[in-house]
Amino acid sequence: MNRTILAAVAALSFAPPVLAQDKPPEQAAKIDDYQPLSASRQFTGVFGGQRVAYTATIEEQILKDDKGHPKAAIVTTSYVANPRDPARPVTFLFNGGPGSASLWLQMGAFGPKRVAIPSDARDDGAPPYPILDNPDALLDVTDLVFIDPVGTGFSKVIGETDPKDYWGVTKDARSVALVIRQWLSANGRWNSPKFLGGESYGTTRSAAVVRELEGSYNDVALNGVILISTVLDFGAGAETEGAELGYITTLPSMAVTALYHGKASSVSPEAFAEEARQFAIGPYAAFLLKGQRAGAEERAAVRRELARFTGLSEDYLDRADLRVTSGRFYKELLRDRGLTVGRLDSRYTGRDYDNAGETPDNDPSFYGIDGGYTAAANAYFRETIGFSPERQYVTIGGVRDWDWRLEGGRDTNAYLNVTPFLGKALRENSGMRIFVGQGWYDFATPFFAAEYALTRTGIPQDRIVYSYYDSGHMMYVRDQDRSKLSADVRAFIRGR
Repeated sequence: MNRTILAAVAALSFAPPVLAQDKPPEQAAKIDDYQPLSASRQFTGVFGGQRVAYTATIEEQILKDDKGHPKAAIVTTSYVANPRDPARPVTFLFNGGPGSASLWLQMGAFGPKRVAIPSDARDDGAPPYPILDNPDALLDVTDLVFIDPVGTGFSKVIGETDPKDYWGVTKDARSVALVIRQWLSANGRWNSPKFLGGESYGTTRSAAVVRELEGSYNDVALNGVILISTVLDFGAGAETEGAELGYITTLPSMAVTALYHGKASSVSPEAFAEEARQFAIGPYAAFLLKGQRAGAEERAAVRRELARFTGLSEDYLDRADLRVTSGRFYKELLRDRGLTVGRLDSRYTGRDYDNAGETPDNDPSFYGIDGGYTAAANAYFRETIGFSPERQYVTIGGVRDWDWRLEGGRDTNAYLNVTPFLGKALRENSGMRIFVGQGWYDFATPFFAAEYALTRTGIPQDRIVYSYYDSGHMMYVRDQDRSKLSADVRAFIRGR
């Protein structure tokens, strides 16, 4: 290879990376001239027994850097009653993941249209899936804005922006808070009553967004936060060697699941859940904290009660050292029937490739609903409202390499817990309240773990409302619980 070629190769090898601001002027201008997409339609529906005329708008909210260059397009879907009334509450909602779009809450619970899937924990099968009017939507009491963070739904980065700039607890919260501020400004709603709500990781996001909205003097004060299937304290449910708290917080979920499937007996899920709570924080917690110092008599007594609550044999519990992870429970509870139970909703059952494994092949409570929601969301957004960009709608899973770090130092990041953000907001905003909705049969975000997180020191208890449902993580897939959830949240908003 001659010197000229070597020099050319070296120049290529050590060339600095091309950044967005280094782009040719015509390409940079093209990015700066990015025109946000939007679609809007007028509708009328009956919600909460009231006829409401409303405007449905899907639009890209553009986030820019400090030099004014577009960085990301975050898509919001808003439903605003006509005529527009700044005195009406507005509620901002999102799902979780991280990496999930808002179609679940939007087309399952609170939006004006919903997808009809089986209500009794059966698989949703194949299309067509009915898209129905949703009388349980909240438009009679609040305007609604559903937010899809970067990498979910139709939301995306622009140009050479790295999506990881938005993928993290704090980074994500800042982008969502900015979208909320922009929407309030564009729609003249700064003095409206405001509610924030999320499901699953969306509850984590809610706490982080509360800090971004209320953590400075440039506040967006909130009237309420709606937590559905709550996960705030990640240490409370961590299943890792040496961590004992997760066994305590998941035991009541195991108990009600065993009861549902006929492996335990009690008068009701509520009664059995309370009995399991008391055993979990009493004799079981004491036993776990003693570790290998626990005596044989105590071990036998705990094993006997643990078998009664979980529906698992004492022999199996002994082999598991009286510490059964959730994955093992899904596989073991109904092994004698050749079935597994779901993680998101343990009412669902599945059948694995064989019956010999330790954990399930998949979650029947997720593959039992995903087809219906995906088809319905695409059909509704693209065909009914007319928002149909040339990119795929990402329901869940489009986000990778999430940055779980919080600002606050080593100890903060060793124990990931965003509950203190809510505690601080409650202490400093006397008008803010919290609604907590939990399904009995939810292992993704167990109800006892949510209760544990929200009863720690520094969190005012008199402004937290709890509601429980006879279903799982997405309680609204059960018709009766969708109506109950709607009524509970409606009462919460009216109670401001």
